[in-house]
Amino acid sequence: MTVDIEGVTLHLAHPDLLPVKWVGQEELMRQLLAAWLVVSEEDVPMNPRLLGKPGVGKTTLAYAAARRLGRDVYILQGTLDTRPEDLLVTPVIEGAGKLRYVASPLVTAMITGGVAILDEGNRMSEKSWASLAPLLDARRYVESIVAGIKIKAHANFRLVTTMNDDASTFDLPEYIHSRLQPQIMIDFPERDEEYHILKENLPFAEEKVLEYVTEFLQHAHAADESYTVRDGINIGRFAIKLKSLATDRRHDTESLETAITQTLGEEALRYARPVRPVSQ
Repeated sequence: MTVDIEGVTLHLAHPDLLPVKWVGQEELMRQLLAAWLVVSEEDVPMNPRLLGKPGVGKTTLAYAAARRLGRDVYILQGTLDTRPEDLLVTPVIEGAGKLRYVASPLVTAMITGGVAILDEGNRMSEKSWASLAPLLDARRYVESIVAGIKIKAHANFRLVTTMNDDASTFDLPEYIHSRLQPQIMIDFPERDEEYHILKENLPFAEEKVLEYVTEFLQHAHAADESYTVRDGINIGRFAIKLKSLATDRRHDTESLETAITQTLGEEALRYARPVRPVSQ
């Protein structure tokens, strides 16, 4: 799909289709949808940022919220090497001396009225963020130096940034920080919510596997470990695969403990031992 802006043809990105579902923590969903809400003609949507440890479901929440609005979703992964043109428009050589201008997922969302998820935004440098400054306030546009055009955001365009709460990220400059509001914190889910998240992602798991992994995660959370439900899903999935190749019932526990060790390391077993199922 292409569009013409100021005489320049832009080739648009395709939306992302993910088989995800947000389970529990409806208050977080309410806060995100409220930030995107426009309450009058003079109002503009806010640009929230979702902050939390890796694996707590920030991208899942953002994607599920966008789908509740019935919008296409475009995900752009932020990295240390992300350049302004990666965020906006990238020139690609096409044929003899001819350039093809490719819109990023973010710019595609701007043009089509979709939702852009800027994933792990605090891994990007200030130079990249500076190119988005006019998009993040009432102006709602970006300027592509490469293509020589100004691109205005569709009225339905929404933006959300996810940010990991860890040491491998940049501090945002204040003029960007103040534009990415509100900040919505995502913490570890409560026990029942964590169980239902596991069940949603592991519909083929036996009840005892779901209970085991849930208790393991809850013990880890209580000790302030950074293990997340994503880790739990990987543990459960690997344990089920290991068990499928075993015949002895004692392999139930062995498969789960092996999965924990191979996923998180042997030190993680300290949180599994209090919840080992009784051997049959």
